[in-house]
Amino acid sequence: MRPILALVVLLFAAGAFAQSAPRPRPPGTVPLEEPPPPPAVIESDPSLEPQVTIRKEGDNTVSEYRIKGKLYMMKVTPAHGRPYVLIDHRGDGQFARQDNLDSGLRVPQWVLLEF
Repeated sequence: MRPILALVVLLFAAGAFAQSAPRPRPPGTVPLEEPPPPPAVIESDPSLEPQVTIRKEGDNTVSEYRIKGKLYMMKVTPAHGRPYVLIDHRGDGQFARQDNLDSGLRVPQWVLLEF
C-alpha cells in the first residue's frame, strides 16, 4: 500500500516540477511597466479626529461628536431603553434620528462549504 501511495505522490510532484520553469512570452506582447510605490504613511491630523463630549441631561447621557468644532452627531443613551443616534446629514443643524448606524448596504453572503 505504501509503495502505491509513494508513486502517486511522486507523480503529482513531477507535474509540479515540470511547471516550475518560466514560460516564454508570447510573440507581440509587451511586459507591464513597474507599478508605482505605495504612498508614504501620512500622520493623522489631530484636528480631523472627533472630539467627544459626554454630558448628562436628566436621566439621559448625551455624547456629542465634533470635528473642527462642528457638531455632526449626538448619541443619546437613556437610563432605561435602547440608545439612539441623532445625525446632521446635510450640515445645516437639523438632526435626524437613527436607531442604529446601519446604512442599508447588504453584502451578499453565501455558504460555500460547511463542515
